[in-house]
Amino acid sequence: MSEPLNTAIFEGWMQKIMERFDRNEQLICALTGKELKEVHYLDGERLLDNQDLYQMLHSSERSLQRYRTDGVLKYCKLKGKVFYKESDVADFVKHHFAESELKKQQEKEIQTAKSRQSAAK
Repeated sequence: MSEPLNTAIFEGWMQKIMERFDRNEQLICALTGKELKEVHYLDGERLLDNQDLYQMLHSSERSLQRYRTDGVLKYCKLKGKVFYKESDVADFVKHHFAESELKKQQEKEIQTAKSRQSAAK
């Protein structure tokens, strides 16, 4: 019967796995000619910076600032730099696009009602 896995052994194996991932990421970046970007984590969750969100959301710096100021996009500052948790960004996207879809639906219903009224005249 095998012995239970203790914390030290588990952490050692996890460290080896993470080192392997890091080496693979460096190799992929070298092969694709892309720059290796430093990745930050908070409580085990990946953090995204403004540049990541610009690209992901096709958004401007000002839009992100407005979302932060309005409190609809959670963020944290580390050493003066703004970061966003992946889960917070996912929640923002889900909520923001759900709102957007609702507005589109309402506008469509208004247009339909106007069309019916003009056709009835």
